[in-house]
Amino acid sequence: MLSALIWVPILCATLMAFWPGTVTSKGVRQVALAVAGGLFIWSLVLLLQFNPGDVHQQFQESLTWIEALGLTYSLGVDGLSMPLLVLNGLLTGIALYSTDENLDRPRLYYALIFLLNAGVSGAFLAQDLLLFFLFYELELIPLYLLIAIWGGQRRGYAATKFLLYTAVSGALILASFLGVVFLSGATSFAYTEAVALASSLSQTSQLLLLGALLIGFGIKIPLVPFHTWLPDAHVEASTPISVLLAGVLLKLGTYGLLRFGLGLFPEAWATVAPFLATWAVVSVLYGSLNAIAQRDMKKMVAYSSVGHMGYILLAVAAATPLSLAGSVLQMVSHGLISALLFLLVGVVYKKTGSRDLDVLNGLLNPERGLPLIGSLMVVGAMASAGIPGMVGFISEFLVFRGSFPVFPAQTLLCMIGTGLTAVYLLILLDRAFFGRLSTRVIDLPKVYWSECLPAIVLAILIVVLGVQPGWLTRISETTVAAFAPPATTVALQAPSQASVESTLKAPL
Repeated sequence: MLSALIWVPILCATLMAFWPGTVTSKGVRQVALAVAGGLFIWSLVLLLQFNPGDVHQQFQESLTWIEALGLTYSLGVDGLSMPLLVLNGLLTGIALYSTDENLDRPRLYYALIFLLNAGVSGAFLAQDLLLFFLFYELELIPLYLLIAIWGGQRRGYAATKFLLYTAVSGALILASFLGVVFLSGATSFAYTEAVALASSLSQTSQLLLLGALLIGFGIKIPLVPFHTWLPDAHVEASTPISVLLAGVLLKLGTYGLLRFGLGLFPEAWATVAPFLATWAVVSVLYGSLNAIAQRDMKKMVAYSSVGHMGYILLAVAAATPLSLAGSVLQMVSHGLISALLFLLVGVVYKKTGSRDLDVLNGLLNPERGLPLIGSLMVVGAMASAGIPGMVGFISEFLVFRGSFPVFPAQTLLCMIGTGLTAVYLLILLDRAFFGRLSTRVIDLPKVYWSECLPAIVLAILIVVLGVQPGWLTRISETTVAAFAPPATTVALQAPSQASVESTLKAPL
């Protein structure tokens, strides 16, 4: 059941790339949309059959691959990976739908998208350290080519920078995984065996191996000061690729931090947790302040991702059941909100030819502007700023509520980032959408409903999950509660797993 999410897109990518004869761009697009829709529906089928009360891996598949290396093809899904798996399927379909129908070299483009999808799904499903690393690296080359071939004017620089940063990230993660297996005397790279034996390592060894994981996944998230590749990649990437990059690929870093950082080294994690919480504050404030200083709409949204991913680090550093539940909800909410914002910025650029806030003005004009795009942008800004009724509010609320008993000072400083988010998004709305329509932006092409459909779908999900967050937290709360170190939770009197549901039901 799980292998289909990996091998169907790989098979589809292979057929698209090497199918003999000439295939029209429209035909390739229709096939890609059909396959992406099927993959998303299949992930929903798995979700419906998923038992959220079971803390163990479900739908497991295991096959000995390279016995001499102790490498197994082992897959499974739990409450941590299930929401991200569905998110990957949804945003892949949205990215394909948002792609220009007259795209150059469509067969290669769609093939690379499906390889990217397979790599991300494989990483979320892998139950073997080395298998996770292979899937983690699989997404590197497709994304590099998607930026380098279909990106903007500085696409070569941005793609190469992404490649180098991600290569260093992968090397550090691999070194840590090898260290866990070889130093602990494990007979395989199986995740369950690594978890059982990693605690037997000395405190020094655990801290060194955890440090490698923190930097490796910190590059991917990205956290300050390893973030510099992200704004360049976003600015030069096409809109669909920015949707996938912000919505899904960054979550590989936060997922890995929780699954492997906290999962393998809970004792060492407790030692470095105060440092991680402070690191989160730096990322939140730095990302938010940089977003305020931007004049390019896309770069502003890119820096907002740096800030919002810091909330997840704060939640995982606190490692309480409530904060961990909030971290998963924040991963999903950030994926939906950032995808919405990048889609809308892409439509603005397509219709006006500019993303410069000094050029754009009055786009909310009901007659000659982009009123529907402006309205959806207001929804996205409200969600990102944490307005109640949106999924961004409840995810940040759970993060702050679960982290405050452990790190009160760091949590309060991170809450300042929420206020700064409102500042830079109000700047964006005020300069680009309100006021008199700029004379430099006139005779705008009509925006068709088909162009707005992906953004409308995301806006609806943002509101629905904001009103009913329990639908999502119910999937993950049992799994993430198992990651919380019991001794730390009891000592700090942190919120319990049962308080997750009571918190959601409490009146605001």
